[in-house]
Amino acid sequence: MKTSFNKFIYSGFILFGVYELALRHSPGDAATYMGIALAFDPFDQLQTWKQRPTWQKVVLIIHLAVVAGLLGYMVGAGDSDLRKGFMEGWKRK
Repeated sequence: MKTSFNKFIYSGFILFGVYELALRHSPGDAATYMGIALAFDPFDQLQTWKQRPTWQKVVLIIHLAVVAGLLGYMVGAGDSDLRKGFMEGWKRK
């Protein structure tokens, strides 16, 4: 099996995301890095979505759910500027 360079880029962005989340406590940066990682599909790009094994689909869907969860946490957590802006827009200030 030929090793794709995308696997290394994907792994690197995942590691950056985990670093940002675990050590720097920055969910926004972690979501950014992990979201960028999704652009570098670590599996065979020649396979269509329907041809992929179920475990590959599950990995990618869980990865997407983690990114969405981090973004949701970032919006809802504490006194973030994003939350303030959302609430001001909602109340039409």
